[in-house]
Amino acid sequence: MSLRPKRAIAGLKNCVHGGINHAELKALGLDPNKILDFSVCTNPFMPPPGIKEKMSAIPVEQYPDSRATELRERLSERLGISPENILVGSGTTELIRLIALTYFRQGDAVLLLEPTYGEYEIACRLAGARPVKHRARERNNFTPKIEEVGGLIRQHHPRAAFICNPNNPTGKYLSRNDIEKVLDGMGDNLLILDEAYIDFVETTWNPFDLTERDNVVVLRSMTKDYGLPGLRLGYMVARKEIIDSLRPALPPWNVNAIAQKVGVAVLEKDEYLRQSLQQVREAKRFLITELAGLGFKVLPSDANYFLVKAGNATERRRSLLKEGIMVRDCTSFGLPEYIRISPRTLPECQRFIEVIGKMLKAGEYQS
Repeated sequence: MSLRPKRAIAGLKNCVHGGINHAELKALGLDPNKILDFSVCTNPFMPPPGIKEKMSAIPVEQYPDSRATELRERLSERLGISPENILVGSGTTELIRLIALTYFRQGDAVLLLEPTYGEYEIACRLAGARPVKHRARERNNFTPKIEEVGGLIRQHHPRAAFICNPNNPTGKYLSRNDIEKVLDGMGDNLLILDEAYIDFVETTWNPFDLTERDNVVVLRSMTKDYGLPGLRLGYMVARKEIIDSLRPALPPWNVNAIAQKVGVAVLEKDEYLRQSLQQVREAKRFLITELAGLGFKVLPSDANYFLVKAGNATERRRSLLKEGIMVRDCTSFGLPEYIRISPRTLPECQRFIEVIGKMLKAGEYQS
């Protein structure tokens, strides 16, 4: 065939994500509805009651608002930020690719703090940019060394930096001081602070005053905390000039009408969100305590999810899946000995521990 994709696309592989792979389950003869999925880092107690019923009343015969005006206005009220500084996307991954499409040039260096979300590198390569990577070390519980990050910035002068905070998959939450050190080193170049899991962190700092600068974008997800992965919903906060530069590259009607209306509705459920996050933390504490008691090495995490050292992660995931339990194999993050676990309801977490305990006794699983 004479027609070939452009060089940036050739050889590019899809990013690996958590969640149910329906083709895989079909091949194994497993019912997706009977799988307890601990591989996705969403709130298992969401969405709030009544939300699904509201979805049936949303008119789908009309095009959605391309600017998601009502949702931006509700977010503006919640965050204390002008609607002009907010851009809504079909999940934060769409916005990550939008930033790369708009700002990255062929050959540009872009800084990544690994292990981290794989879509950053995909976005870089789609734009022809060159990832420059700082790799956090196991002996430091995968906490990045900010001094080394600064050295990479001085060496490569990256056009942009992606920082996932709290990080996926490690759950490490960097201080404002650390972020400001990176930002100061970046000069006028772009810092993208991805806070997709921020609501799961108990003690946080407010990043939005940083967006008053000309080169800072903060990403937030409504998929994770409100339990809406099937709708895809996220937003960014930045200076109006950045928002205005990104909007022309955004597809029209990128956020469907149902996602917009549900987003508005869940923002009215603050108390339910607060209670659900407390339940998530209780379930997380239960899992960590029980897994440590069974002899597993559990890494500290500021988010809802956490890493567990489990030998051959691919084999561990497969053996658990046969028992109806799905965890995240972290081989794609460059962590072939680790699985990532995100809590579900307490009874489901108890079931998870029962399965692990049974496998340990049977000699099928070594901690």
